[in-house]
Amino acid sequence: MKIVLPLLLALTVNIAVVAADAAEPPPNVSPEVAAAQVRSDAPAAVKATANRLEEAIQEAIDAKKIDDGAKHGLLGIPGAPEVNPLLAVLWAVWVGWIFSTVGAFGGIMANVGHISVFGLGDYAASFGKTLKLNKLVTDSIRVSNQWLVGTSALISSAKYATLGRIVLPLGVALGVGSLAGSILTPMLSQGKVDFRSYVGFFGVFVLLLGCYLFYETTPGALAKKKKAAAAAKAFEESAKAHDVSVQGRVKLVSVSLSRVVFTFCGVEFSFNTFLPVLGGFVIAMVASFLGVGGGFLLVPFLTSISQLPMYLAAGTSAFAVLVGMVTSISTFMFGGTPIHWSLVGVELVGIVIGSWIGPVTAKYFPDIWLKRLFIILALIVGVNYVLRGFFGLRLF
Repeated sequence: MKIVLPLLLALTVNIAVVAADAAEPPPNVSPEVAAAQVRSDAPAAVKATANRLEEAIQEAIDAKKIDDGAKHGLLGIPGAPEVNPLLAVLWAVWVGWIFSTVGAFGGIMANVGHISVFGLGDYAASFGKTLKLNKLVTDSIRVSNQWLVGTSALISSAKYATLGRIVLPLGVALGVGSLAGSILTPMLSQGKVDFRSYVGFFGVFVLLLGCYLFYETTPGALAKKKKAAAAAKAFEESAKAHDVSVQGRVKLVSVSLSRVVFTFCGVEFSFNTFLPVLGGFVIAMVASFLGVGGGFLLVPFLTSISQLPMYLAAGTSAFAVLVGMVTSISTFMFGGTPIHWSLVGVELVGIVIGSWIGPVTAKYFPDIWLKRLFIILALIVGVNYVLRGFFGLRLF
């Protein structure tokens, strides 16, 4: 396992270099000629992306919102912002770490990076509600978030699997439900959501989540989840003693179409398989609309309805997110949403690093502190984007 991280990093760096080269048109070739070449040589999905982007850029040029002679930046748009690669890598490490540690909040933090830290939100909003570039850049932000979360989900799922901390039947049930939701929402919303509306709804969902998670840490709510508390305590004690033995791994007791029973740290859990399928469908619809992984809803679902301790919720959520991300990303991209590969490729380097570190360091953080970190971030991000989307104000 020690050679896996260097191999992943090497692969990701190569992808980033190839993506950066591919993102730039050849020397002395105009964007129009490059776009025409793409349309003539590329598959249908790539042609749709080139056509949609070219039309949006020309509309913005005609509306005097773009200087056609300006240096090309995001998505090859003249005058668009360019993101500092070092900042992109460092923020991606944070995104990968938090997602792989708690199984959630990766897409939300990726979104905060793209919208606020990198300034892409203000750029999208600068085109107003009527120009196509507003919605096109918004869609690009949504699917870029999902690329980062999907990569983190792949790496952290593999790591959690080796640690024995994924409830595989539960993850599969959630994944099955997410397939339909991850296809349906992009088909219905692609090219129809302006940036300000998107940010407002994003903030509402995150703020409601923070309030709900705060309730989950109250004595009354904790008293209802004795199994999760007992398993978390046993795991923390074994981690402190450096003895995360066989009991610290998921053991399946019985599996059927209607119910699955398993144990973790000597505590028995069970769930009805219909609930995660239904939950996966609803969560995937919301996640695809917001352009995130859905872990911020999956983790509360797993810790509240299924009563899993956070140590199992993180890995199981990551596995379910992976299924949804592959489906949602494919639907967006076949629908013509463009990706700024030179930025996403660089971010993947940080994602690999953070996603590998997270599962290893998670055992050193008490279950309750992971939830409190989740709550603080949810409340701050939620309030900021509600104010920004609906009232034109912001905290940061």
